[in-house]
Amino acid sequence: MTVFGGATVAACSLAAALAMIRWLRVAQREHYLPGSVTRFALRWWGQDPATGFAFLVALAGVVLAWRWRGAALAAALVVAFGPPGLGLRGRTSPLAWTRRLTTLAAVSVVLAVAAVVVAALLGRGPVGAGAVALAVPVLVDLGSAVTGPFETVAARTYVGRARERLLKVAPTVVAITGSYGKTSTKGYVAHLVAGSKTVVASPASFNNRAGLARAVNENLADGTDVFVAEMGTYGPGEIAELSSWLVPDIAVITAIGPVHLERFRSEDRIVEAKAEILPAARAVVLNVDDERLARLADQAEERGQRVRRVSSGSTDADVYVGSRHPAGDERGVGDDGAPTLVVDGSEVGPSAPGARPGNVACAVAVALELGVPVAEIGRRLPTLPTAPHRLEVGVGAGGFLVLDDTYNANPAGATAALAALATTAPPSGRKVVVTPGMVELGPVQVERNTAFGRAAAEVADDLVVVGRTNRRALLAGATAGATADETPVGREPVRCVVVADRDEAVAWVRDHLGPGDIVLYENDLPDHYP
Repeated sequence: MTVFGGATVAACSLAAALAMIRWLRVAQREHYLPGSVTRFALRWWGQDPATGFAFLVALAGVVLAWRWRGAALAAALVVAFGPPGLGLRGRTSPLAWTRRLTTLAAVSVVLAVAAVVVAALLGRGPVGAGAVALAVPVLVDLGSAVTGPFETVAARTYVGRARERLLKVAPTVVAITGSYGKTSTKGYVAHLVAGSKTVVASPASFNNRAGLARAVNENLADGTDVFVAEMGTYGPGEIAELSSWLVPDIAVITAIGPVHLERFRSEDRIVEAKAEILPAARAVVLNVDDERLARLADQAEERGQRVRRVSSGSTDADVYVGSRHPAGDERGVGDDGAPTLVVDGSEVGPSAPGARPGNVACAVAVALELGVPVAEIGRRLPTLPTAPHRLEVGVGAGGFLVLDDTYNANPAGATAALAALATTAPPSGRKVVVTPGMVELGPVQVERNTAFGRAAAEVADDLVVVGRTNRRALLAGATAGATADETPVGREPVRCVVVADRDEAVAWVRDHLGPGDIVLYENDLPDHYP
């Protein structure tokens, strides 16, 4: 290899090292799922025509390097500084050099070096180095696939310890899953049960194998009566594996929706994956407002399990939380704005204003199954806690109201958040929605974000769109109403503002809002999204 060829290989290798740092961070944020980094790479390089053109220049450089070795420098230059916006360190989700990440990095580097060495031995060193620089996301995904089985074996120690701890303490295990509402329902259950029993809930979003094993090992104290576990899944088999050692006594499915549809491909597959929580439980709680969950309730009853059907739309359910007059027009809201609890046809009392009725109904059914007296449930119901960053109400530095819904990322929750904005807003104040939109909705992502943009335009005076991921869909929805002359008489069309990131959005809000105004922060994407 000539000196110039060696320098080209070195430049491409340096670019690959910088790319490795960027894409390892994405792998960590996406829970080391094989294929996720490549998917994000396509998203980043395709974020706009200029970025896509830069990638094509890099690809052309690799192809031309077969004839002119120096052409590979184009790939080195593009990869070293791109894609634009994906930083090395990260603002909201910095890289954490854990043992698992270090292992993945080592395997990915070995794969990259092996590819360059083979190319050099074939007399195509610059071509190989340039191709490796471009293919770092694929190599990281391949590394995740290679290390995955070893990580599964390594986790068995912690899972085994958690299993032993569960056998020793012997709490009643309440396992909660669903496309959304898991965290809120978990908090509601803990609150309703805490007055009668000693209860421990898995913290934050510790809802996978590693997180739940850690929650059990670190938090499950002797004498605990009830352990409430939130169970999440990114694919079939995960909840079944969790339920094999964290065996539910009471299993709950809160709701089914298009969350993670990008991974599951269909809502029917989501139902199947969530239903893995049911077979081992002695009792199940299902929100039968969804016909698919109603069918699961029938199947569970046929298996001989005790079933509690809950609803916010039908008083025929065992537990109903909704309107004080269910047959009336204002279904889901009582006369004073608070949903009302009905158990077996008997009214118990009001719930906390703002609490999602379906989630409350699930939590009440669990409390009843745990033997909490109805009167105690009714007494604690008005003081249900608000899950952090889920429609939390605060006051900004400028005196304006803040609705913090940044941990909500599903269409149903987004609709509820807009309703909350409309009812909470001061009469003459300025209403602002700040959002990057919703992600992981697969084939319906554009449709749902367009609909959300349109709905936001009907409520808000300003729509601040954060980032590029859903920018086009949100703006299309927001401007559709104005184009169709659907803006109410006497009201100006929504003003759309585009910002690069959350910090810029917060700065805009501080500069433009004051006392009497209100802002809704709806969802918040970490900065490994464009």
